[in-house]
Amino acid sequence: MESAIDQHLTCPRSLSRRVPDSYEPPFPMWVGRADATVEQVVMAYLGVQYRDEEQRPSALAALRSLVDSLEGPDGASHHDLTYHVDNQGHHNLMVVGYWNDPAAYCRWLLSDRIAGWWSSEERLAEGLGYFREVVAPRVDQFETLYAFQDQLPGVGAVMDGISGEINEHGYWGSMRERFPLSQTDWMQGRGSLTVVSGDPETGGRVVVQGHDNIALIRSGQDWIEAGAEERALYLDEILPTLQAGMDFLRDNGPEVGCYSNRFVQSIDLDGNLLDESYNIGHWASLDRLERWAESHPTHLRIFTTFFKVATRLDKLRLYHEVSVSDGRQQLFEYINCHPATGMLRDAEVPADA
Repeated sequence: MESAIDQHLTCPRSLSRRVPDSYEPPFPMWVGRADATVEQVVMAYLGVQYRDEEQRPSALAALRSLVDSLEGPDGASHHDLTYHVDNQGHHNLMVVGYWNDPAAYCRWLLSDRIAGWWSSEERLAEGLGYFREVVAPRVDQFETLYAFQDQLPGVGAVMDGISGEINEHGYWGSMRERFPLSQTDWMQGRGSLTVVSGDPETGGRVVVQGHDNIALIRSGQDWIEAGAEERALYLDEILPTLQAGMDFLRDNGPEVGCYSNRFVQSIDLDGNLLDESYNIGHWASLDRLERWAESHPTHLRIFTTFFKVATRLDKLRLYHEVSVSDGRQQLFEYINCHPATGMLRDAEVPADA
């Protein structure tokens, strides 16, 4: 058994672990391993928002345009597509792109094709909403956890491999202790969300400034290859408790420190639903996420259900990735989106705006 923290990221601890060195987890789990040359990754959530079903063809065309924009020598190394309806009744299509080379991402972002498309006045007149939510954590600022060892999704797809069985899981606080940075830093949230351009209530183009150590969690479920028994296990036992917890965070996020929560389902380029889903949650800090996870009934039910079924998993693939990032490594921009979209809901508008 090995540590979730790769050897080249290990350093003398100034912050102690929650469990003794003799701790043994109750079942096997694994983490992604990146080459030692990888220092930072980029996670870019690019979205298309529309209100009415008749706008679906044009929204899908816009999604395909976003996917095409990720191609090329500096484009994303991996991407996936999702769909969800938010609690304002708006439809949202997203492509999520991952880079393990931030310099390539910067070249892509600043290219005439990409910068020109996002800044064009045409985006304001199309009748669709667009958003981009991007974070770029260093390798010591994120962790992963997988109940399987191949075809890693999300950020795992741009890492180079998989660990052996790891020690840091199965107890409260293990998520934090898989972060290399947790050896020396509490990763406390600092600052607040602030609107720096535009007005969420009037629409148009709005830019939100983030802050240090916003936490982002992606927690996924894949039942594509699951047999009848495992599909029933997910759909009848796991999904109801998961859906209740995700709906709570979506609708009541401000009271627990969750800026934005989306429970999405994977799709293909034609918008057809696939047997994969994941939750995307932005939190004010890692400790606010931990506090909800450890004490709120909605998550305790999810946690209890997972422990009850974990040893029965075969083809049902469960995983998550959690990151924190520096405020200067974040980008939150919204074009013609409703004011409860993503970070817009909780962002402070300066009094003199």
